[in-house]
Amino acid sequence: MSPSTSRTDGPATRFVVVGNPANRRVALFRDAVTAAGLPAARVVPWLDVLRGRAAPFRPGETVRVDSPGEDPDVERLLRGTGDGTRVEGSALWYERFTAAAREVGRAAAGCVLLDDPDELAVLFDKRLCHAVLRDAGVPVPPSPTSGAGAAPVRGWADVRELLRTHRMPRAFVKLAHGSSASGVLAVEAAGPGRVRATTSVERDPGGRLFNSLRVRRCTTEAEVAAIVDALAPDGLHVERWLPKAAQGGRAADLRVVVIGGRATHAVVRTSRSPMTNLHLGGSRGDLDQARAAVRAAGGSWEEALEMCERAAACFPRTLCVGVDLLPAVGWRRFAVCEVNAFGDLLPRLTGLPGSGAEGLDTYAAQVAAVQRAPARTTRNHHAIA
Repeated sequence: MSPSTSRTDGPATRFVVVGNPANRRVALFRDAVTAAGLPAARVVPWLDVLRGRAAPFRPGETVRVDSPGEDPDVERLLRGTGDGTRVEGSALWYERFTAAAREVGRAAAGCVLLDDPDELAVLFDKRLCHAVLRDAGVPVPPSPTSGAGAAPVRGWADVRELLRTHRMPRAFVKLAHGSSASGVLAVEAAGPGRVRATTSVERDPGGRLFNSLRVRRCTTEAEVAAIVDALAPDGLHVERWLPKAAQGGRAADLRVVVIGGRATHAVVRTSRSPMTNLHLGGSRGDLDQARAAVRAAGGSWEEALEMCERAAACFPRTLCVGVDLLPAVGWRRFAVCEVNAFGDLLPRLTGLPGSGAEGLDTYAAQVAAVQRAPARTTRNHHAIA
């Protein structure tokens, strides 16, 4: 397959966004395109893609695949239910989403594709993503479920045995295809019958699982087992719970956005619970304070960012990813927890000093990266800045 080439002195880039038209992600990206003085970005709705009615892509267009979330009709087609609070159905969602993304890739032949369908399939399977990072030498929390060859987790009995044999008294149990902390349990096992977990999952009297904005504690093994057993059919990933550094008495981690191979944006997330997601009560911390803590501990902030860039380099045909970086207690060492395909929703956050994205939000930085790329070359005319 021959590479494609696009230069900054050629015709104006024509962006297309595959997304949900009313979603704020689409609106923010379209605003960034317009602000750059480019033609308005065309939107191809996920509903049309999933129903086989998407308008054809035009040769030379630059295609961005955005999140299909936050639309009940799209959720119904992907997950089998339009209730966005339901936890079950992530395996079906994954199967249908990755098939749709590959169909976009086929339909966009001759275009510049900013998100590779095969890499999206890895990014949305925590077991595969963890294995790719580990095999590339990126520090990650130890996991007994990582990689295609790991035995499937059939329920709580399997999780309990994994915690015992791998000597993990504290572990995160996650949906293999979950996002935004959906279906996540932070489990602590201190011995037979002495199990508790922190989670945002709620189970109704009929056994159905729902995501809640309230993080709560499960204090009995029977309660933890019931949730894990209900989650298991969708696939589970287990990894060691690494103690995090603290800021202001709250657990802290970082979301680092990498665009075109370069760490451009970073935000500290803090929480009183093990989950730092902002929608679960987490809050933005002080980035300057975090950098100072790293240097005071004898660590290197630059090496921390470079670790995120190494993680992103595992997905060279995807322009932008969000890397979840875990600082160990003391702020000297780091590990990569996850790499997120749609991890750039950080409104009003501007670029890091020296990143080349100073003064730009994450969307404007992606538009700029595409514009200044001297050439874009990948397997199916995918764009890499």
